Amino acid sequence: MTKEIKFEQNYINNKLQNIVNDDLISFHMPGHKKGKIYDKLGYGKLVKDLYKMDTTEIIETDNLFSAEEIIKDSQDRASKIFKSGQSYYLVNGSTCGIQAAILATCKPKSKILINRDCHQSAINAFILGDVEPVYIKGSICENTYTIQGVSEQDVISAIDNNEDVKVLMLTYPSYYGMVFDLEKICRYAHEKGMMVIVDEAHGAHLNLSDKLPKSALEQGADIVIQSLHKTLPAFTQSSMLHVQGDLVDKKNLERFLKIVQSSSPSYVLMSSLEIAIDIYDRYGKGLMDNLLNNIENFEADLSKIDGVKVIKGHDATKVFISLKDLGINGYDLEEILRYKYNIQVELSNYYGVLLICTIGNDKNDFDAFLEAIKSIAKNFNKNHDLKIKQDNLNQKEAELIHINYPNIIPKKVLSPREAFYSDKKEVKLKDSIGKVSGEYIIPYPPGISLTSPGEIITKEVIDYILICKEYGMNVSGLKDKSLDIIEIIEN
Repeated sequence: MTKEIKFEQNYINNKLQNIVNDDLISFHMPGHKKGKIYDKLGYGKLVKDLYKMDTTEIIETDNLFSAEEIIKDSQDRASKIFKSGQSYYLVNGSTCGIQAAILATCKPKSKILINRDCHQSAINAFILGDVEPVYIKGSICENTYTIQGVSEQDVISAIDNNEDVKVLMLTYPSYYGMVFDLEKICRYAHEKGMMVIVDEAHGAHLNLSDKLPKSALEQGADIVIQSLHKTLPAFTQSSMLHVQGDLVDKKNLERFLKIVQSSSPSYVLMSSLEIAIDIYDRYGKGLMDNLLNNIENFEADLSKIDGVKVIKGHDATKVFISLKDLGINGYDLEEILRYKYNIQVELSNYYGVLLICTIGNDKNDFDAFLEAIKSIAKNFNKNHDLKIKQDNLNQKEAELIHINYPNIIPKKVLSPREAFYSDKKEVKLKDSIGKVSGEYIIPYPPGISLTSPGEIITKEVIDYILICKEYGMNVSGLKDKSLDIIEIIEN
């Protein structure tokens, strides 16, 4: 019998063990869903022995940054399965892939076209490489205030208006599963001599079904970065970068991959990638058919419950559920699901919760979620009074407001690199109007930077932050969690 080790100061391990013991139902990443899929498909022993395979570059284990043997063979297989020209394993997450792609294609002081709701890692690459972003504004869903992504015409107009820019980077699909005609954009960008990088962190699974949107590679992107750990059964931080076509200098890209990744790459993560790819290749399409069928039935049953809305994305595996018509905001719904029903969603915003469904989920997961929503809806009356009493949740009765999000791109005074290295000082929020921001202001909803360092803070931005503060909405980026103080750039 294995003895369970538990010491008072093992803070991380104790908490994680509690989560394991609670048998939490996962509608969040990573895509293996607490390893259920490994046991189901016969990979259980291999995964359980991974700690024994935690090694380094020794005889016969090859080298990620100079792959000639087993790692090369594994990456070549991945390239064949994902239909790329060449594929690279990433052990520092998609973050390092995004940064390597930007640094390898953009020289210092050059510009890049990019969607405003780009990942933080892209902005960090702009700081590192002294790259100047030219932002393309995306659209917001008025019902959920979730990110819809850019429009094809806005991207094409941005290309026409910035003929000196040689690199375009887009997020596809969005966190919430929304897509656009990437093929049209890639074709037009290539006609203009522009390279296309796609952050497909949330789309590694797309080629598993014709019912899902086309993948970025299929639509002609030159560099594609995927987080296999998000939507496929790989360990957290396990990602891939794919290249196709002749526009990418692969040697230069490999040079930057060495710079932004650990010099001690994890063989556990590389093994995890290979397992996920093997599952994808052998069982992926059948598992995806089952998943999409479960989701379709799940959404149909949810739609029968009064006050429950299901907002569908183009990618059916992303499910956004709103109980705002019952007066339940997304933050509270997330906590009710977690502490009363033992279900964890991916994220919440003011209007609802997002579920990430993967081939690691089974019908029992969806049945449990459905019963939880039925119970929650039953216990709220039309006046939005909360009848469920919980020790873990401080719930106040409230009407959900309609949010008027100022979807603007403020005037830029400094580049990301200049702003990063500038001296900063703290001022009261109300005194920051007209000043140059030294921090990111990223409210949820919708998860787009209202203001980034080096941009002018406007009255509309401050008014929106005050609304967020009043109604308990999340605002990330600011060091002061009370939302009273903000850093501005001096002089």
